[in-house]
Amino acid sequence: MKLALYLGCTIQTEQYAYELSVRETFPRLGVELVDLKEAGCCGFPSFRNTNPLAWVYLSARNLALAEGMNLDILALCNGCHVSLSEVKHILDEDDSLKSYINSVLSKEGLKYNGKVKVFHTLQVLHDLVGVDRIKEAVETPLSGLKLAAHYGCHIIRPSKIPRPDDPENPRKLERLIEALGAEAAEYPERLDCCGSGLASVRGKPVLSIAGEKLKSLKVHGFDGMVDVCPFCHKIYDGRQRAISLALGEDFGIPVMYYTQLLGLAMGIEPNRLGLNLNLSPVDAIIRRVRGGEG
Repeated sequence: MKLALYLGCTIQTEQYAYELSVRETFPRLGVELVDLKEAGCCGFPSFRNTNPLAWVYLSARNLALAEGMNLDILALCNGCHVSLSEVKHILDEDDSLKSYINSVLSKEGLKYNGKVKVFHTLQVLHDLVGVDRIKEAVETPLSGLKLAAHYGCHIIRPSKIPRPDDPENPRKLERLIEALGAEAAEYPERLDCCGSGLASVRGKPVLSIAGEKLKSLKVHGFDGMVDVCPFCHKIYDGRQRAISLALGEDFGIPVMYYTQLLGLAMGIEPNRLGLNLNLSPVDAIIRRVRGGEG
């Protein structure tokens, strides 16, 4: 299996751990990653909200680059995935717009034909690699860990276009967590938003929104949270201390990307998975998985 790896903006500028853990785990599961050279921003959310035509062009350009490599595209970020998927849906339904976008792309020798498929991390691991293959790759089962799945909004919304999982009752992340030997229990706030969309304009409400989910995890006795989105990770991992200070409550919830958790279960050294870059107290999970090792 070979896929064009699209990193987007956030992963390359601050969420390095996601990329590190994907590059460590995917090849061990038979997925060859090929860098999407000369890729650019997908245009989400800024251009989508201010200049829709520019947004369509930016996402279409990345799709065309992958088509030129004769590869389907893997978008790690929920926002990038929804942007590429929505633009693909728009262009495949509007021949006139596709013709115009191709006239612009032709200046670079590019063309969007609509043949490329867009995959998210969740789809590749659950649908293409498969739960059984992941179970086989586990060297250290995560028995005794109770982990909360956090999907993030754009992986299941908007439901008018195909999304990686069921918009009303997604289950793929829970199945992938359970494949590692951990418990993925239900909780009322499972599909709630992290609030990151408000971060650039109204920071304080974001802390309250995210804090409600962290409170729930603490009440329900979770050992940690597992996510698959760099924007959500920025909030729950990167800003957890700020959330605790704002709400006057020390949460101490370890937050990991699923690919980091997968790597631990596969026996990969924590720093190779970027766990030294996490800002939440992930050492508690690492010690439990590695039997007291550092």
